[in-house]
Amino acid sequence: MRTQRMTLSVSVLALLTLAACGTESGSGSGKGSGEGGDSVQSDVPVTGVAWSVDSVTVGGKKTKAPEGARLEIDPKGRATADFGCNHIGVDARVKGDRITLGKPVTTQMACDEDIEKFEKAAIDAMGGELTAKLSGEKLTLTKEGGHTMELSEEKAADLVGTRWTVTTLISGETATTVPADLPKERAPHLTFADDGTVRGNSGCNSFSGKATVKGSTIVFGSTAGTRKMCPEAEMETERAVLAALSGPTTYTIKGSTLTLTAEGGKGIGATAATPGSGNSSQHG
Repeated sequence: MRTQRMTLSVSVLALLTLAACGTESGSGSGKGSGEGGDSVQSDVPVTGVAWSVDSVTVGGKKTKAPEGARLEIDPKGRATADFGCNHIGVDARVKGDRITLGKPVTTQMACDEDIEKFEKAAIDAMGGELTAKLSGEKLTLTKEGGHTMELSEEKAADLVGTRWTVTTLISGETATTVPADLPKERAPHLTFADDGTVRGNSGCNSFSGKATVKGSTIVFGSTAGTRKMCPEAEMETERAVLAALSGPTTYTIKGSTLTLTAEGGKGIGATAATPGSGNSSQHG
């Protein structure tokens, strides 16, 4: 698969929430509260929640989503989605029980045929104006014409003991996807341990160091690692990853997504290993 990168500028459109915005800071799973907007009858927020996509129905045909398919609408007016292949971003406006999505911007990776078919159906189902219906922790989005997307709220993964695969490099308000064709053994990842250490790979070299967690902050100490030289794309990724693992950083966990932001706006986005893959564990 060829290297694909996607750069998205974060929108600052005003956003009205369907209910109080919920943001998970640290490794807990509590819901926050904010200024009230129009709402539907549910205590589950729509924005600031990581939603796992369960299925999509287009033209009367219901298709189960591939594992890992997800959608999130942030409180700043941006929706992001991953239906098993490409990274997708779109402007979003929420008012009452209506969600209006703009034209999607997507990477152009070639993927498995069945996943590509689902992705196309999901993009068709999420475009334009949607009606939201909440029931407990389930969300159904319905488009005029009957296209629907069914979603479930993701539970927050544990910070400690989870293998986090780095997927996004952040610089200020710009996010860039990690190259898709990095060698598997050098794909950037990190794991936090109960003893206050962190270890992983930064894109070329393996590393380990101290990581002290205090509330929603992680303070990274100096790291030690191997000193191999790799192709420039891998070295560029490594420099970006290490810049985010320096000194005090703020972290949030929404579902299976971890975001680390260091001083100066450098940061990374990472995804938890799928439960049962052998790469994650519970808190000790």
